[in-house]
Amino acid sequence: MNNFTFCTPTKIIFGKGIESQIGDTIKTYGASRVLIHYGGGSVKKTGLLDKVIASLQAAGLQWVELGGVSPNPKLSFIHQGIALCQKEKVDFILAVGGGSVIDSSKAIGVGLATGNDPWQYASTGTRPEPNQVFPVGVVLTLAAAGSEMSNSDVITNDLLSPWIKQGITSETVRPVVAFLNPENTVTVSKFQTGCGIVDIMMHTMERYFLGTPDCDLTERIAEGLLIAVRDAGRRAIANPDDYEARATLMWASSLSHNDLTGCGKPRLFPVHKLEHPVSALHDNISHGAGLSVLFPAWAQFILSKNIDVMKFAQLANRVWGVEMDFDHPERTAANGIATMKRYFVEIGMPVTMTQLGLQPEDYDAIINLTTKNDTSPVKSYIPLGNAEILEIYHLAED
Repeated sequence: MNNFTFCTPTKIIFGKGIESQIGDTIKTYGASRVLIHYGGGSVKKTGLLDKVIASLQAAGLQWVELGGVSPNPKLSFIHQGIALCQKEKVDFILAVGGGSVIDSSKAIGVGLATGNDPWQYASTGTRPEPNQVFPVGVVLTLAAAGSEMSNSDVITNDLLSPWIKQGITSETVRPVVAFLNPENTVTVSKFQTGCGIVDIMMHTMERYFLGTPDCDLTERIAEGLLIAVRDAGRRAIANPDDYEARATLMWASSLSHNDLTGCGKPRLFPVHKLEHPVSALHDNISHGAGLSVLFPAWAQFILSKNIDVMKFAQLANRVWGVEMDFDHPERTAANGIATMKRYFVEIGMPVTMTQLGLQPEDYDAIINLTTKNDTSPVKSYIPLGNAEILEIYHLAED
């Protein structure tokens, strides 16, 4: 097990009817004038926005609103948010939504606190981290990205050509408080619920692999989370009103990306790095859908190189229920990948490039963006340059 630092400063307030606590709670973090940041009209249709505003009013807080966050939050819109907050003298940002809204809020907070364009800090690890951020709170409406407790903030620079999607990774961007009411996720569509299930699983599996061999406790925690998500996912897809299933997914979303399931392991996230250019160039592709296609293909590619076979077999056995073949663990591993793909199909997720709407003629542009024209391979078990990524894409065609 590697040395690690584990810190979860985000306060979680979880359960039914907790919206009434929002105003008084964020007031303890110095809030007096709040930006309520959200996406489309769903928070209005469900009445959630009214509940948030009522709680702010009861606490004597002022607020301004900025809706319109799109999936894969855009830098140009983040700039608008920064300008609005400066004009209105906002001192607290409240994200009401899912991962895109939260990430947009974090980036606005970075820009306000540092006085710099937040893109300055977005990179794969070669740029400086922001040393401060305006406080961000979250009222979560989608169990998926885990941004409500994570130190990650993924944004898309739509001011460049082609667009580039990268992340700010810094302890400063963890929200100070998150309000998690599973009831606020029951209206999420089956497709977006499925995307969330995949994203939760991938945040866990990306930490599970590429690790040191002696992290048994961390891996057992990860496996337990994956099993719970597997079962709750089936139930939530079958019955969107299943509160306990929604509650499991919402809490798992937070735990999957607050680093608990990766303690003592390195953090590389190669499949996320493969997916980000896909949804940057093809903005209609949901992040979770891209992951459900690319992760099994990446796993097949790694297994074909006879790398970490026992870890893939272990996951297949413990999480996907595949009987362990100790004489041929590679068969167990392969069956596990196939079982995972069948599960994705079961919950309505794509598993092929064609289902994403991508054709072979689209590959070169995505791959070159991924590797900066083959000069910066993706770090994985082995470096993933253009040739390796193309092989993964071909595996994702079946």
